[in-house]
Amino acid sequence: MWLRHPLRIGAIAPSSRALGRKMAWQIGNPDGKRVVELGGGTGAITRALLAHGITHENLIVVERDPVMYQALRRRFPSLPVLEGDAADLAGLLTRAGIGPVDAVISGLPLLGMPAMVQQAILAAAFAALGPDGKFIQFTYGPSVPVRPGVLGKLGLIARSVGRVWRNVPPARVWLFERQPTG
Repeated sequence: MWLRHPLRIGAIAPSSRALGRKMAWQIGNPDGKRVVELGGGTGAITRALLAHGITHENLIVVERDPVMYQALRRRFPSLPVLEGDAADLAGLLTRAGIGPVDAVISGLPLLGMPAMVQQAILAAAFAALGPDGKFIQFTYGPSVPVRPGVLGKLGLIARSVGRVWRNVPPARVWLFERQPTG
């Protein structure tokens, strides 16, 4: 699948358990936290989020690819899995009757996307997040997977929270938050 759609599919292999754990850890205490996963893919990160303690009713998975969407629905029948584009996250959540979320976990291949697509996805994610919400992204590149101009326009800061060597290929996890005011 990756060979046919390298810019739509974020990885050549499913994410490792180690990468899933590293991303889930960024959420902190899972009690009552509502989390959206963008680009559920094969469900590797989904499983890590559930293992971290995010409840089935508080984990919402968004997948654009119709084949992967159907596979996720079969694999996780008790989870809300929404089919749609991450750039329309606020609309998808509103139509599903879901309010603000605490974290957005992304497996989307942001690094290969144009700046305006990156901006649309991040703007939609932060519109869905509560005031202290976090956007957690992994990338295979050595630097932040979002263009600096996009971060500035949206008033966001990004910081690396670690590298996961036990992933094919090795990945880096990034945490995006709103710039502090005042």
